[in-house]
Amino acid sequence: MHAPRDLPVTAADILGRIRARRPRVHCITNSVAQNFTANMLLAAGAVPSMTTDPAEIREFVASADALLVNLGTLDARRQAAITAALEEADGRIPWVLDPVFVDRALSRATFALGLAARRPNVMRLNEAEFSALAEERPAPATLERYARDRSTVVGLTGDTDIVTDGARTVSIRNGDRMMAKVTAMGCAASALVGACLAVEPDAWCAAAAGLLLIGIAGERAATRAYGPGTLAVGILDTLHGLDQRIIVDRARVGA
Repeated sequence: MHAPRDLPVTAADILGRIRARRPRVHCITNSVAQNFTANMLLAAGAVPSMTTDPAEIREFVASADALLVNLGTLDARRQAAITAALEEADGRIPWVLDPVFVDRALSRATFALGLAARRPNVMRLNEAEFSALAEERPAPATLERYARDRSTVVGLTGDTDIVTDGARTVSIRNGDRMMAKVTAMGCAASALVGACLAVEPDAWCAAAAGLLLIGIAGERAATRAYGPGTLAVGILDTLHGLDQRIIVDRARVGA
């Protein structure tokens, strides 16, 4: 069982496995996020696919290595695609739930609660989204209980990211505030977690590794960025060039 102190080395190892195996992550994600998400996966060494056509999505999911379900632009077509994709995945491939904006609309929250009941391997969300689903503030004990009761891993992102499976909890303090000014940064982080899940069976470890990798890449890219535009390009380049030395040197993690 991996411990928080082992995370930097483990994250580097997972990134190496992604580059070696080139897993495909099928992403049902919002129209705003598709391009950036695909490029983030490619920069890490994974392969993206994006179709939401209910007529073909089962075939895409059947041959994928992981699945991302993102609710950003949740129209009827995407709802049908999500339902078909999860029926096809059905415990055979790992999946990530990113319940975007469930705090904005009751119908979206209701749909997300149904998805959460299907026990995603990882839920990657922010404080407002967690509060909308759990009806509680995301205190450490609350996050741990939620993850334990639902047999899932919670990856809560913010100024400090927290990843817990109810038994193990790690905080990740990497990143830069300017990352919040780039559209689809959280969506791409969820896809990167999916790529980690494709090569790492320990979902807690995969979620923590994915968030650590994007945090370090964003932090390093921000030192050379002129603003959000150059940060968006720079984070792809930086992720592409990460190695174990950089990850271990830059990781700021704690129990």
